[in-house]
Amino acid sequence: MTGHEPAAYVVGGAVRDALLGLPVSERDWVVVGATPEQMQAQGYRPVGRDFPVFLHPDTGEEYALARTERKIAPGYHGFTFHASPEVSLEADLARRDLTVNAMARDADGRIIDPHGGQTDLAARRLRHVSDAFREDPVRILRLARFAARLEPLGFTVAADTLALCRDMVSAGEVNALVPERVWQETAKALMAPAPGAFVRVLRDCGALAVLFPEVDRLFGIPQPAQHHPEIDSGEHVLLALAQAVRLGGDLPVRFSVLVHDLGKGITPASELPRHRGHEARGVPLVDTLCERLRVPTDCRDLARAVTRHHLECHRVMELRPATALRLLNGIDAFRRPERLPAFLTACEADYRGRLGLEDRPYPQAHYLREALARCQAITARPFVAQGLQGPAVGEAMEKARLDALADLRAGQG
Repeated sequence: MTGHEPAAYVVGGAVRDALLGLPVSERDWVVVGATPEQMQAQGYRPVGRDFPVFLHPDTGEEYALARTERKIAPGYHGFTFHASPEVSLEADLARRDLTVNAMARDADGRIIDPHGGQTDLAARRLRHVSDAFREDPVRILRLARFAARLEPLGFTVAADTLALCRDMVSAGEVNALVPERVWQETAKALMAPAPGAFVRVLRDCGALAVLFPEVDRLFGIPQPAQHHPEIDSGEHVLLALAQAVRLGGDLPVRFSVLVHDLGKGITPASELPRHRGHEARGVPLVDTLCERLRVPTDCRDLARAVTRHHLECHRVMELRPATALRLLNGIDAFRRPERLPAFLTACEADYRGRLGLEDRPYPQAHYLREALARCQAITARPFVAQGLQGPAVGEAMEKARLDALADLRAGQG
């Protein structure tokens, strides 16, 4: 595609990340001056459903024909697209969300930057390309996700972009978002280097109250200062998320940390700043959020366990053997021992997610791993060999496990 033939340009994230010195994992291309028939004649495979997108016959990279879009109905499905050889590169770039994503690079390495993306990269600023940003509510989620990815590099959201997002929320645009897309963007943001920035941007524009009211409700709710120097329950969640990243938590862990304290948002005002029973109160809220956003089962199940049992985990070295055994059963550790490491990581993130206490040790994790190992070593075989049958075997195993946990507790005291 050279000379007077159609021209292909690398666009979007690949250009942005290369200019930032970040690794580029995939490249997207825009083709100007081509028809779908020309693309297929050169061996490109069509895959676009709503507009012409093709896969390169050798690299498998995506090549989209330059297009424009026009809003015709509410929500992010309400667009009509126009792709033709007459659509210019500049017209295609103008429909993009953020200036740092609206740059292209030609075959000679020259950057085409009609909206000041390089200036905003240098200023570490996330800014909308045009007022057309308001036409697609997904862009609020994407903005918050880019903040989560780029905040460690010093990026902040431009004030006028945040104001535009507030207008969109006020106009009800965010209500049109479908659960699958909200979860898709949330999952990507949670796995970014600074997931707390995702929450903050959504909260600053009012979208958190619409999409995650259970999380939004935590901000402004006090906690006892001796346990939580940061005091604010919402700020604690953000600190805990940072610890989940630091500890290498996967998506279920990070999601569990996000929602582990939802019960504090409905503590009766007369009981504040204490939150007695917030763990049990939080589980139905987790269930409601997960059902609304169609959260995957692995994330939901771990989140329920962490929400219900994180305080018991923190206190496990002080628990009576029967309570410690109930904790292990409560997180389904005997049937699903692979869940314990994720549960412990989430609990440790919660424990360390407190102002000034980020580096304190968490011996509870080693203790609970040892507790499970000792209990797992107790099997039914010797009791069956003694002639026990049916429920008597289970009772004997439980007594042996309680004895093992009593020995463990005595040994660490």
